[in-house]
Amino acid sequence: MPLLAACVTNSGDGDEPADTGGAKSTENPLGVRADAPLEVVVFKGGYGDEYAIKAEAKYTEKYPQAKIDHKGLQKVGEAMQPRFVAGNPPDVVDNTGAGRLDMATLVSAKQVTDLAELLDAPAFDQPGKKVRDTLLPGVVDDGTFGGSPVALNFTYTVWGVWYSKSLFAERGWIYPTTWADMLALCETIKKAGIAPWTYQGKYPEYINDPLLTMAAKAGGLDLVKAVDNLQPDAWKQPGLTQAAEAFAELAGKGYLMSGSEALSHTEAQAAWCQKKAAFIPCGSWLESEQKDVTPAGFDMVLGTVPALPAAKMPVTAVQAASSESYLVPAKAKNVAGGQEYLRILFSLASAKDFAQANSTLPAVAGATEGLTLSSGLGSVRDAVTAAGPDAFNYRFRTWYAPLAKAIDDATGELVNRRISVADWSTRIQKASDALAKDSTVVKYTR
Repeated sequence: MPLLAACVTNSGDGDEPADTGGAKSTENPLGVRADAPLEVVVFKGGYGDEYAIKAEAKYTEKYPQAKIDHKGLQKVGEAMQPRFVAGNPPDVVDNTGAGRLDMATLVSAKQVTDLAELLDAPAFDQPGKKVRDTLLPGVVDDGTFGGSPVALNFTYTVWGVWYSKSLFAERGWIYPTTWADMLALCETIKKAGIAPWTYQGKYPEYINDPLLTMAAKAGGLDLVKAVDNLQPDAWKQPGLTQAAEAFAELAGKGYLMSGSEALSHTEAQAAWCQKKAAFIPCGSWLESEQKDVTPAGFDMVLGTVPALPAAKMPVTAVQAASSESYLVPAKAKNVAGGQEYLRILFSLASAKDFAQANSTLPAVAGATEGLTLSSGLGSVRDAVTAAGPDAFNYRFRTWYAPLAKAIDDATGELVNRRISVADWSTRIQKASDALAKDSTVVKYTR
């Protein structure tokens, strides 16, 4: 993306944000000027944008003189890049969806506001707490680049392997906790005339997620850090090669539904909902995304990725991270208002409304308390509770988009039996090493 050079050209050109700050007080901790207009751009994807509009209504209640310009878009990056380049971005951007702006590029070009003041401000509707104290584990870290919190993610995604609770009950199948049990169950499922697994073949990152989760459980957090820190031979670690061998075996035994490689995410997920396959890997947005095509009584639930022998993390460990990434541009005309809007959006009441409407876990702790949860969302909440401190996340996907693509492509080749585990490992390590040596790329460590 040519955004970096263009943004750097614009920095220091005198086109600074308008002074829209007001007096700070207990009621107005961020110093919002009551009559300053607010422009909010939201990714209108699977969650729609009604939740964001509700938060805007709360903002208007508090600041009735402020005119709000709301835009619900699907191609946020395409629409926003020219505005960042020109130095006239909106006040809040939900930087989500395919083609979103690259955060590492925005950060290196100093195009985003440090949100530390927002995180340390009083929570909107939880007296005695700061905003940062209301968030689930890892949310602040997920939006931190180079030590500065520059994005705040609204949803909390858990990755796992999904199945139909009713189908399993009907067949007497029990979700496995070990990989050996998974392979044994796959053989039983195959004999019953159902494909054990399918996956979203056109987007191999979906099948990559359980492989990397299994690797993290096998090798522990040191393995995850070695990958993210671009360490030499990180992809030669036993945990990674063992996990790759496990998924190569899954494919080699014919446990992937024939033709899965050619399927989009919606096609694979529709086949799974039709019980053509028993398992599908996905993040916790699956239930919301499938709500219009899921048969009544299907009762989808998320299972944690089964573990290899002698794993360093418990089987209950989950790969989890916040997503739906909100930022306040550094050159916004109303930086204080943008942060205040996020303070309202990340309130407990707002998060509860979102959870109820979208069957998705928000990044705000306690958002599902007292709610009647769907089967999928209930299973996600239970998985997060069971994982406790053993929730983890890789950062390479947000830090280094080219490496993420190299890994996904290699895993797609692996599960379609076109490369060996040794080739998979060597190929990804080569991509990681090339990135580590590239002085033009800003590096991050953990």
